[in-house]
Amino acid sequence: MSANEAIGLDANKKRRLGIIGGSGFYNLPGLENARTVSVSTPFGEPSDDLILGDIGTLPIAFLPRHGRGHRILPTEVNVRANIYALKSVGCTEIVSFSAAGSLAAGLPPGTFVLPTQFIDRTFARSKTFFGDGIVGHVAFADPVCNRLGDVVNKAASEIDIECARGGSYVVMEGPQFSTRAECELYRSWGASIIGMTALPEAKLAREAELCYTLVAMVTDFDCWHDEVKDVTAHTVAETMAEISKQALSMVAGIASHVSQMPVGACEQGCGCALDGAIMTDPAAISPQVEERLAPILNRFKSMQPCDLSL
Repeated sequence: MSANEAIGLDANKKRRLGIIGGSGFYNLPGLENARTVSVSTPFGEPSDDLILGDIGTLPIAFLPRHGRGHRILPTEVNVRANIYALKSVGCTEIVSFSAAGSLAAGLPPGTFVLPTQFIDRTFARSKTFFGDGIVGHVAFADPVCNRLGDVVNKAASEIDIECARGGSYVVMEGPQFSTRAECELYRSWGASIIGMTALPEAKLAREAELCYTLVAMVTDFDCWHDEVKDVTAHTVAETMAEISKQALSMVAGIASHVSQMPVGACEQGCGCALDGAIMTDPAAISPQVEERLAPILNRFKSMQPCDLSL
């Protein structure tokens, strides 16, 4: 039985918004018709059960990245299973929330940042759905969906939360925090913030043809700022206890604006990411691979045209 059949999704619903909660963001109050769903994937188990429900007329799927109770290290997060599960239950867009450290004096703790670029410094994570019989290379020059970022920015401004738009997010492996030398290196690159979780999440969302944007919540200045104590897990948790309340308050507005967006691929082409990306001859893709990647490949294999209507 498919994931959609198992949870009884309405086949007529063409959109579901996925919300990924980071540190300090383990539940999503206010969901109507909320229910817990366990989704298994060919890549193992997601971080936790999904919570499905509705905000207004928009179907929602919520997943805490580190599991409820914060049980999973950044390196241990099964990102492939998380994105696969969200795709399987009909998600078309993902808004991901993530704690981050600031590399710039103008982005103090408590700031919300919508980065538009990532620098990948991870080395111990599975980063693709492809391999084992299928080769794909998606474009990733612009790693977040600008249309979805516009929606998040608008929803935040409506409740007087200011978001810094743009800049680069350095994704480090962890779980240890940076050395001072690393901090200064990243600052010399012009990076704005640093964290441990945005990748490969954004890469896998692109492979799954999902619109994706990340909301970074600044908790600290890492260890570069001479006038501020170096970051600790305790300081991160303290800041997140307050800032996560603001993040929660943004979700209803985000959902309202997403529900008003035309259904179809955005002009950036997130929903068409596999067009021209799959190098393997379709005839050479085995039934086993097709079954394993069914939610990812369904549009591609059925030769459905990519809807660019806006």
